[in-house]
Amino acid sequence: MQVRIYRPAKTAMQSGRGGNAKSWVLEYEPVAPKQPDNLMGWLGSPDTTSQVRVKFATREEAVAFAKRKGLDYQVFDENERLQKAKNYADNFRYDKLEFGRF
Repeated sequence: MQVRIYRPAKTAMQSGRGGNAKSWVLEYEPVAPKQPDNLMGWLGSPDTTSQVRVKFATREEAVAFAKRKGLDYQVFDENERLQKAKNYADNFRYDKLEFGRF
């Protein structure tokens, strides 16, 4: 089975790097596509492994788990965060160019 190992991005409700952003997740790739149910119209699949998400503290633990279980894995590195230096005082600079004010 094919699995992917990645570090999830922080949610919109998080401002810092805590919570979900610290753990690594091992997720199974879907084997069968989801199809609508004829009676209810809900999407479903006979593949139950698509519901499994295993969390690990480190990347190495997730890779070791995949190797131990004999799974084909693919590791996705996290994107680097770009932080711009911002100063509160820059909002009140007199030499700042503002369009629409004359």
